[in-house]
Amino acid sequence: MPTTLVTGGNRGIGLELCLGLVARGHDVIAVCRSASDALKRTSARIESGVDVASDESMAALALRLRGVRIDMLIANAGIFHEDSLQTLELENARTQLEVNALGPLRTVSCLLPNLAPGAKVGLITSRMGSIGDNTSGGYYGYRMSKAALNAAGVSLAHDLRPRGIAVAILHPGYVRTDMTGGHGALEASDSARLLLQRLDELTMETSGTFWHADGQLLPW
Repeated sequence: MPTTLVTGGNRGIGLELCLGLVARGHDVIAVCRSASDALKRTSARIESGVDVASDESMAALALRLRGVRIDMLIANAGIFHEDSLQTLELENARTQLEVNALGPLRTVSCLLPNLAPGAKVGLITSRMGSIGDNTSGGYYGYRMSKAALNAAGVSLAHDLRPRGIAVAILHPGYVRTDMTGGHGALEASDSARLLLQRLDELTMETSGTFWHADGQLLPW
């Protein structure tokens, strides 16, 4: 039975990923700052009180998971602040960079000993991190953090290749979640289903590719 770890597993897309993986028969490790009632109702192993932006918190998680084999790691935890040039608060940008870009990298780095040969890594990013797709500006901290995550994802794809570990860089779509204020084009459950399909299809040949959840390639 494969083991999959999901960060940000307490709500939204992360919760739906956990639900979908449990339904598939995976052993699921749900990592979050605080567990929601919906997550507690699942059979997932819950690792709460974990902040992906904290070196100490992630090191403590690595200790608790010492010796646990991970077949798939999905770095989903993220935050969003809406800002414009006129309302820019650099502290918000720093926080988004810490959580959205360094958080996934920190997660992979701390749990590197747990990743099985041939494991898969999914980085939940955003097409808002695409420079080529930016036609409207704004959202400085979020765009920068996701562009940095995309760059990290490509480097991870190269560095993990010798171990046969493939990396998918995945845009979940415009999803109706708390992060989007309930706005969006699809439900979190539908996004999670599509994201898992992309991870199913991931191979070493496609490792390091930037995908939309629906399967289309996205520009850098």
